[in-house]
Amino acid sequence: MQRYMVQLQNKSLTPKDVRALLRRARELVEPIVTIRDARISTRYIEFDISLPDSMDISGLANKLKAIAPLVSYEHIVERHMSKDEAIERAVKLFNDEKYWEAHEALESVWKNSSGAEKSILNGIILVSAAFVHDEKDEQEICLSILQRARKKLDGSGGIYHGIDVDRLADLIARIINSGSIERFTI
Repeated sequence: MQRYMVQLQNKSLTPKDVRALLRRARELVEPIVTIRDARISTRYIEFDISLPDSMDISGLANKLKAIAPLVSYEHIVERHMSKDEAIERAVKLFNDEKYWEAHEALESVWKNSSGAEKSILNGIILVSAAFVHDEKDEQEICLSILQRARKKLDGSGGIYHGIDVDRLADLIARIINSGSIERFTI
């Protein structure tokens, strides 16, 4: 099986629409293709999809155009990148509301780090994971994960690879204190 993230253009849907959208997408492509999950950001409708090795993603993408115009798709494979490349890629993905992919880009860097760096990376990964849950209309889970992220960032400050860790911690604290999830860029 091959795994892809497929992004369609989002014009007006919110995370509250995710369950109905997931049902509709599954009706369009199953049983041959498995849609594992759906997420809705302000820019994208994102589907996490598995398809047989023999199947071409372009045919599947054409079927999903019945929902919204195709923006992009990415084959999910293990990428070997330097730490700088992985962090730069993760920041770009995060700021483009591709939180799941941002999380994945940082995973190997986090596993190979230690000390304060490991805590900072874990905090950023947790923020990405939290926003994935927000895209699935799971606010309580999002807030819970943000609390864990905030704890990971406690005591770490300054700039890490261009990321203002103090600003990040403050934004998370505001969300937690207000109970109102507002996504941001890093």
